[in-house]
Amino acid sequence: ATSYNNIGLVYNNMGEYSKALEYYEKAKQIYEISLPPTHPFLATSYNNIGGVYYSMGEYSKALPLQEKALDIFRKSLPSTHPDIKNVMIGIAATKEKL
Repeated sequence: ATSYNNIGLVYNNMGEYSKALEYYEKAKQIYEISLPPTHPFLATSYNNIGGVYYSMGEYSKALPLQEKALDIFRKSLPSTHPDIKNVMIGIAATKEKL
């Protein structure tokens, strides 16, 4: 799953969003099978997919994924963890675009 995630990151950075989604989804599917539903890796997957949709201008698809990531992070990480703040910043940016 980590390898798929990293490949998705490369495609995302290259602006090849459909390929990024393909690999991020593969990572998420593995995480869903192998990890508990509140694991931070799963939250990261949701946030990564949401970020691709944001980059594609599909804000209505991005927001629920970002919110799901935030919910998982809040259940699994301390309230001061930087991942929580980063997702909240992403959600605010997405809401501004809607």
